[in-house]
Amino acid sequence: MPSSAPPAARPGRAVRVRRPERLLPGRRMDGAAATGRPAPTPTAEVLRARRMLLSLYFLTGIAVATWLSRLPSITALLDLSSAELGSVLLVGSLGSFAMVLAAGALASRWGSRKALLVAAGMFSFANVLVGLGPVIGSVTVLAVGVLISSSSYALANVPMNLETVIVERGMGRSVVPQFHAAFSIGSMTGSLLGAAASWAGVTVFAHFLALSAVTLAWRLAVVPHAVLPVPGGDGPGGAPAVRPGLRTAFAAWREPRTLVIGVIVMTGVLAEGSANNWLTVAVVDGFRATEAVAAVVLGVFTGSMTLARLAGTRVIDVYGRVRVLVASSAASLVGVLLFALGPSLATAVLGAVGWGLGVGLVFPIGVAAVSGDRARMAGRVAVLSAFGSVASIVAPPLLGAAGEIMGIRHALVLIVGGFVVAIALARTVGPDAGGSPAAVENPPASGGTR
Repeated sequence: MPSSAPPAARPGRAVRVRRPERLLPGRRMDGAAATGRPAPTPTAEVLRARRMLLSLYFLTGIAVATWLSRLPSITALLDLSSAELGSVLLVGSLGSFAMVLAAGALASRWGSRKALLVAAGMFSFANVLVGLGPVIGSVTVLAVGVLISSSSYALANVPMNLETVIVERGMGRSVVPQFHAAFSIGSMTGSLLGAAASWAGVTVFAHFLALSAVTLAWRLAVVPHAVLPVPGGDGPGGAPAVRPGLRTAFAAWREPRTLVIGVIVMTGVLAEGSANNWLTVAVVDGFRATEAVAAVVLGVFTGSMTLARLAGTRVIDVYGRVRVLVASSAASLVGVLLFALGPSLATAVLGAVGWGLGVGLVFPIGVAAVSGDRARMAGRVAVLSAFGSVASIVAPPLLGAAGEIMGIRHALVLIVGGFVVAIALARTVGPDAGGSPAAVENPPASGGTR
C-alpha cells in the first residue's frame, strides 16, 4: 500500500503530520507548498470537465430553487395545509430514498454519463407534472411529479459527486466545495427568478414548463463533456468494462466510519432541507410577508451557503475539517434559533445568514472524508445520500405536524438537536486511518468513458 504522506514529505518535515486533518483527499498542494514545487498543471480535458460540471451544479440549483420559490403559490392553488404539504414532500422523500439505495450500483454499472442523462429525462418529465398539478387542481398529479422529480435528483446525485472528486484529482488541488458553491449560486439565482416570476404574474405551469425545456437541452449538451475518462471504462455505452456487483456497491454499509459520517451529513441535509422546504412558507405565515419577500429571504440563505462554499477550500486548509465542521454546526444552531424565535423579520434574515453559513460545508466535508478509495467511492457517496434521504423523509411530516400546533416558523427550532450531534461526532471527518488520502494521489488516467 502506498504511503498516506504527501509525495513531498521529507524526514525533516515530519511536523506536518501533526495536523493530518488539513490534508483533504486529493489535496496535493500541501506537499507542493512545503517544497515550493508548483501544483500539477491540469489538462484541457480536466478544465473543460470542471467548467461543464460547474454548469450542471448551477443548473440543478436553479431547478431546486424554482420549486421552492413557487411553493407558496402551489400551496395556495391547491389549498394545502402545512400537514398536507408535508405529506406531498414525504412522497418525494420516499421516492428519493428508494432511488438512492440503487443509485450507487446504477452509477457503477451504467457509468456517470448514462446515469446523468436518464436523470435529466426523468426530471424534465416530472417537472411538467409538478407545474400541471396545481393548475388542474390535482394533488395526485403534483405528488407523482414530486415523486419522479425527487427520484431524478437522487439518481443524479451520486455520479455528480463522483465526478467532482475525479475532477479534483485531475486539478491537483481541492475544488469540491466550488461545485457546491455553484449549486448555491444557482439556488440564489433561481430564488430571484422565482420572485420575479411571481411578481410578474407568470403562472406556475408556464414557469415549470419553460424550466423543463431549458434544463433538458442544457443537460443533453453538457453531460458528455462533464464526464472524464477513467481506466477500465471502455465497456458498451460508456459503462465500465468490469461491472461491480451489488455486493461491491453495498459494501460501504459495513464501514463504521462511513456510517458515522452519514449521520453527520444527515444533520446538514436536515438543516438545509428544512430551509428549502419551509423557509418561504415560514416567512409568509410567520411575518405575513409576500411570496416575493419570502423568495428574497431564501436567496439570502442560499447566498450565505454560497459564501461559505466559495471560502471553504481555504478555510478547511487552514483550520482542518474537524474544526470547520464544529464551527459550521454552531453557526447553524445560532442561526436557526434567531430565525425561529426572533421578534422581527430583520432578526429572521440575520438568522438565515448564520443558518446558511453553517450548513454550506457539511455535505462537501462529508464527500471529501469518504472519497479516499476510488473503488468504493460510489457506494460510500450513496450511503451519504441515503442518510440525507432519511432526513428528507422524517423532517417534512414532523415539521408539518408541529407547524399545525405552533406555527411552522417556531417548529423549525426542533432541528437544532442535529447540530449538537454533528459537533459531538465531528472528529470522525478527520483523515481515514486506513490511508484513504493516499488513494487519491494519482489523477485519473485516460482510457474509456464513464
